[in-house]
Amino acid sequence: MLTQVAAGRVYDYSHTVGGGQLEDNCPIALALGADDVVYVCCRGREDISEVPWNRTGADAKVCRIRVGAAAGDEELLGEFGKYGDGDGQFIWVAGAALDSAGNLYVTDEWMNRVSVFDPEGGFLTSWGSSGGGGGQFNRPSGAAMDADDNLLVVDSLNHRVQRLSKDGTFIAAWGSHGNGMGEMDSPWGITVDGEGYVYVADHKNHRIQKFTPDGEPVAVFGEFGDGRGQLRRPTDVAVDPDGDVYVCDWANNRVQTYAPDGMFIASLIGDAHELSKWQQNTVNANPDVAKARRRVYSTEPEWRFVMPTGVEFDGARGRLLVADPQRARIQIYQKVEGYLEPQFNL
Repeated sequence: MLTQVAAGRVYDYSHTVGGGQLEDNCPIALALGADDVVYVCCRGREDISEVPWNRTGADAKVCRIRVGAAAGDEELLGEFGKYGDGDGQFIWVAGAALDSAGNLYVTDEWMNRVSVFDPEGGFLTSWGSSGGGGGQFNRPSGAAMDADDNLLVVDSLNHRVQRLSKDGTFIAAWGSHGNGMGEMDSPWGITVDGEGYVYVADHKNHRIQKFTPDGEPVAVFGEFGDGRGQLRRPTDVAVDPDGDVYVCDWANNRVQTYAPDGMFIASLIGDAHELSKWQQNTVNANPDVAKARRRVYSTEPEWRFVMPTGVEFDGARGRLLVADPQRARIQIYQKVEGYLEPQFNL
């Protein structure tokens, strides 16, 4: 269903950006910059090795892409970072956020640190260490900036959210291990809405929790299951200017949408019925691949999301961007305002 109408909203599949530099690189998280620039955090392909800590991340990096308004407009502006534990390098890149100056903050689960880059990808600094104290991490994942330009980091295996200044100075934390209101179990993604409320993907509790800016719990979205409005291992969350909430429902291979009051709206399951520009270039350059694609009964299985991990809402363009890592791509949906149904009975 390329256009989905539900509860007064219209979600219209637009296009896909993928292949090229994203191929085999597992785009896991997104951060939206100015002028249609998207920072794509790539986890790297699986690299089976005798060294246990080197099983992923061989191509860990950040791709800087100008997405543009329509299919074919995408442009690779550059990439930075690589696999390693040195300055500006990554082992398990996990999440990203931009400050008001356009500097990018990238979390690294394995290194338990945050690396900071300028808008063009130049390394600035890094901070963080392993542990359970203030400013220490145990598998940091999602990241978001609050209204005061402080960084919120999901400290996943410490089952909490930390607020830190841009230089890594600890300010506050909330959350503990459990399944009660305000408790978390291996949380992952995070976002901040226009009113300063914080939303956390409570991964193993199969829900989204909404908090005040000070960390007081106020609402829960979703419950365990695969039905309408239910979740299985959510990984990320975004909120649009209208207050609608979007959740990467990772283990159910979809994105769930909710109204501000938590009412379920719709499920997006992926609609990439056409290859992206970069993917099509790859097919065109490989005649045997093109022949193989023409022999399959249907390409519909490749249209769909497979374990989506990152979601962002581009308020300037009124569109939703979803990181679809197993397919090495970003799927884009427009939230259409003023949509009118065609009249066929005139």
